Amino acid sequence: MIQVVDLYKSFGENDVLCGANLTVNKGETMVVIGQSGSGKSVLLKLVIGLIKPDSGQIFIDGVETTCLNEYELQRMTKKFGMLFQGAALFDSMTVAENVSFGLERHDHCSRGEIKGIVEESLAKVGLQGIENMMPYELSGGMKKRVGLARAIAYQPQIMLYDEPSTGLDPIRADSINNLINKLKKEMEVTSVVITHDMVSAYKVADRIAMLYEGKIIEVGTPEEIRNSKSGIVQQFIHGQAQGPIRE
Repeated sequence: MIQVVDLYKSFGENDVLCGANLTVNKGETMVVIGQSGSGKSVLLKLVIGLIKPDSGQIFIDGVETTCLNEYELQRMTKKFGMLFQGAALFDSMTVAENVSFGLERHDHCSRGEIKGIVEESLAKVGLQGIENMMPYELSGGMKKRVGLARAIAYQPQIMLYDEPSTGLDPIRADSINNLINKLKKEMEVTSVVITHDMVSAYKVADRIAMLYEGKIIEVGTPEEIRNSKSGIVQQFIHGQAQGPIRE
């Protein structure tokens, strides 16, 4: 469903991705782990088309997206739903307005249809009856779930999660993990999850990829990653200060 081939991306003199390669199979949840600032979020933005690579190719369901024009790329991005790290809700809008934001601008749905989609999307993330609340009235976990409801309102084929458990206590983080697994089962989506939370990684992943110094250095099942022979992987997954990874 997603194939990243020899991807390079720099910002000024900062080389973020240096020949990254990754394949995500249809229907699986791929978790990408790595240090803060290693380029995990940049990889997501490249996949969804928010930014362009310096070189390399990205294929979505067999279509190379790096050479699409703006109109073609907009059509392609309808396959995606994305949960941003901070939920990215509009503070001046109600929950319902946040969830329906994209639908009202890009789909030809009636007000009644949009209302139904909003209610259904909120129900899927366990938030019935909060349509008229404002973001400031919500807890961190509720904001994440509203962001998730907005992402799934399109009925996406691919879900991208950028640090979904960041800023949440362990109980609320586990609730988000359960939702990721639930949506995969119910909606049969292909998912890419960016995280440095190994508890979350092990719970939601079919496979885990380690991003280090701009490249994917290892890919495997959670069990294979736990038993990796790589000192870099072992240092990261155990959170050890000493090892081959430089600060």
